[in-house]
Amino acid sequence: MKNLAVITYAALGLWALGYSNVLAQAPKTFTLKFNHVLGPKEPYHDGFLKWAKAVEQRTNGGLKIDVFHSAQLGLEEDIIEQIRQGANIGQNTDAARMGNYVPGIAVMNGPYFVETLEEVAKLRKAPTVAKWQEELATKFGLKVVSFNWVQGYRHFFTNKPIKTPDDLKGLRIRTPPAPIWQESIRALGAVPVAMAFGEMYPGLQQRAIDGVELVYNNIPGGRFYEVLKVANETRHIMLINFEVVSAKWFDSLPKEYQDALVEEADRAGEETSRQILRLEAEVEQQLKSRGMTINKDADLAAFRKAGEKAYEVLKITDAKNAVHKEIGK
Repeated sequence: MKNLAVITYAALGLWALGYSNVLAQAPKTFTLKFNHVLGPKEPYHDGFLKWAKAVEQRTNGGLKIDVFHSAQLGLEEDIIEQIRQGANIGQNTDAARMGNYVPGIAVMNGPYFVETLEEVAKLRKAPTVAKWQEELATKFGLKVVSFNWVQGYRHFFTNKPIKTPDDLKGLRIRTPPAPIWQESIRALGAVPVAMAFGEMYPGLQQRAIDGVELVYNNIPGGRFYEVLKVANETRHIMLINFEVVSAKWFDSLPKEYQDALVEEADRAGEETSRQILRLEAEVEQQLKSRGMTINKDADLAAFRKAGEKAYEVLKITDAKNAVHKEIGK
């Protein structure tokens, strides 16, 4: 009996050791909680869901992305600080906010910086842009997974036609709270008012602001046609969005998971960007049917000239020129 007990204990010990080895060898799973401020009906939200599905399939469930719309996880600026601390959170953001950390990168959010998807694609190979991304990761803990997401052209939506920068004089226009955005809108003639995305509709109702500058696809989702009458096609910013995660968290992923996260983000971003530009004409018609006037008579040459002042005020004209030279603009 004593020998039997010894054998039994030995067998149990071997089983436990084997089980622990199995656990040790089991692939670790990772989760990214991804936050964005847009509504669930926006093309971006569908694009993020496609990105999440592609990553989960490619990693056999090893890396899962949970997508949260309408800023469900919190305000963009607060999320970015959590990302910097190493949290497994991601945020859809822009060069304007990244410019709070690396000033030069803000040029990508400036007036008429790029004007086609082809120019955006060239930015991915620009050495200066790569240097800025490296600085964001190493000094500030912000890993740019992709900036292949273009939300469309920003226009001014107001209650009167805007044809030249002088027509914006005195109008309070909502902007995100970032220097390049504020200076861009000021350079183009308006008074910038920093305000969260979700506060715009009541801000317009209460006349705290006179208008907004957004892409066409934001208007139906936010029902801004109820409080604004004119869509002015100034195309003053081609809005490039950044998908940002913690550099520390990203570095903890297996190499194949990192590749999946980046490559599938770029793929989904390009597909979503092209879809958004195709949808603009449909949204225009939808807004016209809801009573909005589409003003196509904006003096783009005058707006381009006015926009240069934003780069000068922020002392990033040299950065803009360097990137333009690299992409042949």
